[in-house]
Amino acid sequence: MLELLLCSLLTILPDYLYRRYAQGKRLGREITLYSVWFELRWGIVACLMLTVGLITVIFYNHPSTTSATLFYRTVPILPETNGRVAEIYVDGVSGEVKQGAPIFRLDSATQQAAAEAARRKIAEVDAALVAARTDVVAAEGKIQEARSAYQQAVDELDTKQELNRRNAAIVAAREIERLQNVVTGRQGAVAAATAAKDAAEVQISTLLPAQKASAEAALAQAEVELAKTVVRAGVNGRVEQFTLRVGDIVNPFMRPAGILIPEGAGRKAITAGFGQIEAQMMKVGMVAEVTCISKPWTVIPMVVTGVQDFIAAGQFRGGEQLIDPQQVIRPGTILVFLEPLYEGGLEGVTPGSSCIANAYTSNHDLIDSGQVGATKGLVLHAVDAVGLVHAMILRIQALLLPIQTLVFAGH
Repeated sequence: MLELLLCSLLTILPDYLYRRYAQGKRLGREITLYSVWFELRWGIVACLMLTVGLITVIFYNHPSTTSATLFYRTVPILPETNGRVAEIYVDGVSGEVKQGAPIFRLDSATQQAAAEAARRKIAEVDAALVAARTDVVAAEGKIQEARSAYQQAVDELDTKQELNRRNAAIVAAREIERLQNVVTGRQGAVAAATAAKDAAEVQISTLLPAQKASAEAALAQAEVELAKTVVRAGVNGRVEQFTLRVGDIVNPFMRPAGILIPEGAGRKAITAGFGQIEAQMMKVGMVAEVTCISKPWTVIPMVVTGVQDFIAAGQFRGGEQLIDPQQVIRPGTILVFLEPLYEGGLEGVTPGSSCIANAYTSNHDLIDSGQVGATKGLVLHAVDAVGLVHAMILRIQALLLPIQTLVFAGH
């Protein structure tokens, strides 16, 4: 409507003023419905053509969309294992939580039993270490005893052999053989005692420490499983739709306990979908404006911080069926990210709110660069100037949005 009024000011209005005051024709007599069309047909046709052209220039160079929303991320509250709820730390169905704060706890009897068994195993290994050290001391005593007996047998054998060399009739050969066998047996006893000591030392230095390390690892695993029974907040935020109660069964694959909305979610940027025909015009750094239903009568200055290079409507997942482009009924949009031009620009706008967004093309830098001629520069100046019409339309929409929503829509 604004475009039509603007174009009529340049075409129909001058033509009417000429007929009325220059030619002296009067409204209702010489200027009738038929004569208006007949005499102003050139102005009317020119007005319509200029209106269509102006609308095309405005909407192409200064895109607009009603598909703008403050999207925000939600985190499902889920345990890592199945279990029955034993304790709840959040009062009511919603509440503020800090990072690391417990939300609820599952029954942990099995995990506690496993942890206690691991602790008992560590204590058992420690006791075995004490016993092994005692065995080492006992083995040292047996080694000393065996060496003494061995040395005694050797000394006795040497004595008998010396006597036998002096007089063969004094000591019988059988006695010497017996003493040699005793020495060999006593030597074996020394070796056995030494081996027993080495076995005890191996237990102290290798076997029992390995068993203790395994028991400690089992304890650490049991404590990790025990810690999993307490579900904690991963980030600062707010718990919503938390209807969990003691005794409920929670399944990480089928039944979440609620939703955690991170702090500041949906308060930093607006995501808008512009038409595909405007893909060449959407650039990072463009100035934009939005007005949202949750904050009426307010126009928020924004800036384009990102333009997605892909259109969601064209994505597919590989499967057993061929892709038919005809199945894409609705054309997708260009996803654009808008952030407030000034700090705190989105204060008061509820996350998830629907908004209307305008983006404005600026050719000021191109004109100042001197790379375009005078004619093209004038055209680009005109293109930038008609963005004012779109800005006026956005402000009219912001003014009428509450009335349209509350009165005409019946909400």
